[in-house]
Amino acid sequence: MSILPILAYGDPVLREKARFIEPEHPGLPQLIEDMWETMYKAQGVGLAAPQVGQAIRLFVIDARPFADEEPGLSEFKQVFINPEILEQSGQPWLFNEGCLSFPELREDIRRQPTIRMRYQDEHFERFEESFSGLKARIIQHEYDHIEGILMVDHFSPLKKRLLRKRLANIMQGQVAASYPMKFTSRKR
Repeated sequence: MSILPILAYGDPVLREKARFIEPEHPGLPQLIEDMWETMYKAQGVGLAAPQVGQAIRLFVIDARPFADEEPGLSEFKQVFINPEILEQSGQPWLFNEGCLSFPELREDIRRQPTIRMRYQDEHFERFEESFSGLKARIIQHEYDHIEGILMVDHFSPLKKRLLRKRLANIMQGQVAASYPMKFTSRKR
């Protein structure tokens, strides 16, 4: 198992719409293991393949750190391959989110409380399932990554202007992350 560097905001891979994969995808079992290790090293609850430089429709989630806040999260550890959100419903609610590609940045983001989605697990078994609460929120955050959407895309124009300097610092590697990162715009 390896700890992979997490791509920082500014890397073009984070803006790509990820492609669907087949069971024969080269190195997939190892990639999934490495993603788990990388996510745990970074103390995250989710990690999408684009964040480690792979523009494929894959993310992993382990929501156990939120188990005190919401029943049912103590058992929510899941691999999602080729996911597609089919429906989002309910009154959108705010929650303070962070992202491993944006170290030292947390902001309130509005998301819908319930989603219905189709996906495959690590054995390529197909599921169609509904999720709500923090499960739905974490899934939506990771799903955004495979669609090329970043947390800043949920910010108002004013919020983006207010955070311009902090976002530039992230792109340039002027942040103190406790995990390996890859910065594409680091000043020399």
